[in-house]
Amino acid sequence: MKTYIFHAEVEEEEDGRWSAWVEALPGCAVWGYSKEEALEALHDAAQAYIEVLKEKGREVPLTEGVETLDTPAVAVNVRAAISASLFTVCVVRPCVNLSAR
Repeated sequence: MKTYIFHAEVEEEEDGRWSAWVEALPGCAVWGYSKEEALEALHDAAQAYIEVLKEKGREVPLTEGVETLDTPAVAVNVRAAISASLFTVCVVRPCVNLSAR
């Protein structure tokens, strides 16, 4: 089993919604009504993106902002006291996303 960890960008829009995307996966972008909702949607979108790549026999892009592990992993997002826009999205199961509230 291989685990892919992608750095994700998150930004609040003028209308209050949140956009999230993975630079390493062109076109992998989502939005949500909260930062948490956007990150959850991004996790699902990245998972689907990787599954389609694998089905088509294509490689996952291993560019800056992408880490790989040859073992299962747990990604934990912790909200910082100051606003941060860099999060981790882990897209190979088993993966648990624990966000501190």
